[in-house]
Amino acid sequence: MSATVTLMQVAREAGVSPSTVSRILNGTANVTPDKRERVEAVIHRLNFTPNVQAQALANGRSFSVGVLTQKLSSAFYGETLAGIEQGLEGSAYHPLVVSGHWRAKQEQQALELLMRRRVDALIVLGGVIEDAALQRVAAQVPLVAVGRAVSGLPERCVLIDNHAGIRQVVHHLAGLGHRDIAYIGGDEAQQDAVERRVGFEATLREAGLSVNPRLMRCGDYTEASGERAAEELLRSGVPFTALVCANDQMAFGARLSLYRRGLRVPEDLSLTGFDDLFSSRYTTPPLTTVHQAVNELGQLAAETVLRLLAGEQPHMSPYVPQLVIRESTGPAPHSPATGGS
Repeated sequence: MSATVTLMQVAREAGVSPSTVSRILNGTANVTPDKRERVEAVIHRLNFTPNVQAQALANGRSFSVGVLTQKLSSAFYGETLAGIEQGLEGSAYHPLVVSGHWRAKQEQQALELLMRRRVDALIVLGGVIEDAALQRVAAQVPLVAVGRAVSGLPERCVLIDNHAGIRQVVHHLAGLGHRDIAYIGGDEAQQDAVERRVGFEATLREAGLSVNPRLMRCGDYTEASGERAAEELLRSGVPFTALVCANDQMAFGARLSLYRRGLRVPEDLSLTGFDDLFSSRYTTPPLTTVHQAVNELGQLAAETVLRLLAGEQPHMSPYVPQLVIRESTGPAPHSPATGGS
């Protein structure tokens, strides 16, 4: 029946104008609750499905929210995208997702593609594209950035207090007696990787511990890079009793390297991550990590976009992640781990 029912029929049955039905469908109607309920009841009874393309042509909207992500295969971005979908659920808007792969040129091309598709708003997840490019887009459509600061747009940024998160990790390990703490960071072309590494070094000094460059390696937030970096640390021969990874995925890779070396976690070496991906609680042993509420951050981004589309001005404050202590950390062993060749 939905194929033959028109918006005009719905309006006639509900006793309102076709424009009122259209505004109720796209969420812009300022009508009384009883009128809204009457129209929605008719829509449900007639099983009316609106023609989205026709609506877009009529009011200049595409009813799509562009999402510039970085890597669809990433567990972090996958959970964030799921949160965005949930945040948009029930509205007239749907996400249109493209990837930038942490390359400024590719991110720019993705932005241009989304703008050609006439998206009504944009959510940017991380990325390395320059602020000026995002400022130009924000002058055209509502824009929300997640996990990065954009100069001139503080009220449009969902920021994570990376320093606070990594600080909790270091103090937790220091409280367990760890003094030689190794670190695997992310690609420092990314803002959060720099913030976490700077926070790690600063907190070591706060705790009265030295920063040893020989115990620091850089990965790219993938499991493979965590495995490689952990192997390099073990081969260096520099002793350490705990290993802090700048995200969970690198911690998963590092855990494999430790397993292959016959090192027990946490008896021989404590291990931590950052993000608290869903799978972190099911590793062996379950991973001590920093909970970012990744899904909720995606929902917050979507809700902020919807508020901007409704003409409201959101007020953002940095999200402070919380340490989740599981079985991958324990008291410092008497003999620090060393790898050798």
